Amino acid sequence: MTVDLHGLALSAPSDAAGAAFNETLKRYLAYEIESTQPLFDALAAEPDFAMGQCLKGYLLLLGFKQALVPVAAKAAAQAQRLSAQASAREQLHAEALSAWVGGRIERALALWDQIQREHPTDLLAFRLAHFNLFWMGRPQAMLASVRQVRPHWHEGLAGWGTMLACEAFALEECGHYEQAERLGRAAVALDPADIWGTHAVAHVLEMQGRHAEGIDWLEGLRTHWARGSNLVHHLWWHRSLMHLAQGDTATPLALYDTRFRKLDSPLTQAQPDLYIDVQNAVSALYRLEHLGVQTGDRWRELADQAASRIGDCLSPFTLPHFMLALLADGREQSAREMLSAMREFGASENDIAPQVAEIVLPLCEAMVQVHTGHAQSAVDQLRPILPRLAELGGSHAQQEVLKLFCYRAAREAGSAPDMDAARTISGRNFVGGWASRAIYATH
Repeated sequence: MTVDLHGLALSAPSDAAGAAFNETLKRYLAYEIESTQPLFDALAAEPDFAMGQCLKGYLLLLGFKQALVPVAAKAAAQAQRLSAQASAREQLHAEALSAWVGGRIERALALWDQIQREHPTDLLAFRLAHFNLFWMGRPQAMLASVRQVRPHWHEGLAGWGTMLACEAFALEECGHYEQAERLGRAAVALDPADIWGTHAVAHVLEMQGRHAEGIDWLEGLRTHWARGSNLVHHLWWHRSLMHLAQGDTATPLALYDTRFRKLDSPLTQAQPDLYIDVQNAVSALYRLEHLGVQTGDRWRELADQAASRIGDCLSPFTLPHFMLALLADGREQSAREMLSAMREFGASENDIAPQVAEIVLPLCEAMVQVHTGHAQSAVDQLRPILPRLAELGGSHAQQEVLKLFCYRAAREAGSAPDMDAARTISGRNFVGGWASRAIYATH
């Protein structure tokens, strides 16, 4: 029996399969391109590998794309079939994958938590919990997850930098900026190509309004991103916000075309509808247009991506971005079809259905109402959900575009109290970040 990166038993059919698993896990943690290739190639040759099938299914589900769920479901079925000969830890992973495939993410989180309690150096369970807790709007749970296993980690373990970077990001999202910056910088000092650590520090600098420092931080590390996945696009998006905060609207538009929404780049062409890339692009265009910048026909291809994903509700935070793209391109019929699909999904048994039904649907209905000239109806629709927007996940920086929409709706309706509410979501007054400089500018 082979072992994983931390010496945990791995019931791989061969040493080669075990090595491919570990290589893919390392690439996944590092946000590298082609992270799946070693494992997928190994499984093609030796499919009877329970933990390999688990990792394959997990990696597919990370894309929040309904079209990939059936493929992940096949991996889950194989993992379950093979798990009888696997370790108890691997059996828990197989059960967690099956739960996630079936829309029971709360069950998957509980199983990953159990794995971490019993095997606190299980890199995969830790990182999957970190990812999903973030996209479910639970920063305190992210931090608790880190603190549960942190005493069992040390510098000699593979993935130590990953642990530091994850703790840094969790601390930042909980508002502990000084600690977050220290740990994020420590992760990057260990490995300048640590994209998640770079990302955590960028968040701190943005939230504290240290935009010039943020630009310098990202500029100084960009040469280390050559092997990076689409998260590199997100780093360029963060940089664009820092330029916006300095009153520069030309650079963000240039970065849109040449960095984070470069349509002819291999990364974009491979996954033109990837959730994080769509979020980056829509958010950037919406902010730029709010500041009076003409964005040309850039909305059109984003609307094409949105239209192709009607009925796919696996990423609640992405849905309002899809809606903004459809409306910006004048596709009212597609927008109404998307609303109908959300209603259907919101009535399903999926664990995230309540988020879609109770928060995303009224938010997107309000977007349609503003687009059709019914701003006051939109404000009435938005008022009850303002305190719940954070439940959709996304960082403080990403959430600002939703607050901007709410603010603009309230301003169009002439509702001063609602504008104040949009400025202060859930009682948090966001000082720093792009919001403090431009989000409430009058244009």
